[in-house]
Amino acid sequence: MTIEFILNEQEVITQADANTRLIDILREGFHLLEAKAGCLIGICGACSIIFNGKIVKSCLIPVFQAQGSKIVTMEGFAKTDGYQDILKGFEKAGVETCGYCETGKILMVEAILAKNRQPARNEILLEFGGVRCRCTEPESLVEAVLAAADIRQRRIYGRTA
Repeated sequence: MTIEFILNEQEVITQADANTRLIDILREGFHLLEAKAGCLIGICGACSIIFNGKIVKSCLIPVFQAQGSKIVTMEGFAKTDGYQDILKGFEKAGVETCGYCETGKILMVEAILAKNRQPARNEILLEFGGVRCRCTEPESLVEAVLAAADIRQRRIYGRTA
C-alpha cells in the first residue's frame, strides 16, 4: 500500500503493509530514531509523536492511518523555538531524564502548553500520567513545565501572561 503524508514539514511517500505500525515506518523507513519502540502497547510514551497536532503513541497507529496526515517527530520538533523553551524549562527546574523517555516528556510538555499556556499543577500531573518512565520526580516535571511556560510567554509576548 502507498501512503503519503507530511513528515517534519516534508511531503513523503512510503510503501508498507496496512497493518505495519507507524513507529516501525518512522524508525526503519525514515531512520528517525528519537521515537523509541518501548513497550509497544501504548503505556510508556517512548514512541510519542505529534500526529495532526496531538501527541500520540506511534506504536498504536497502523501506518495506513497516516495517509494525508501531518506528523512531527522529535527530530522535527527539535528545530523549533518551542523545543528550546522546553529545554530551558527543564534546565531551570534541574530536570534530567534517562534519555529513553525524553522524547515522550518533551512532546508532552509541548502538548500541555499547546492546550493551555499557563497550566495548573494538577493538570500537568494528570497529563504526565501517559509517560510511564519514573526517572524524574513528578514535582520536578511540574516545575519544568511551569518554567517552560514562562520562558515561552516571555519569548512570544515579551512578558509573563
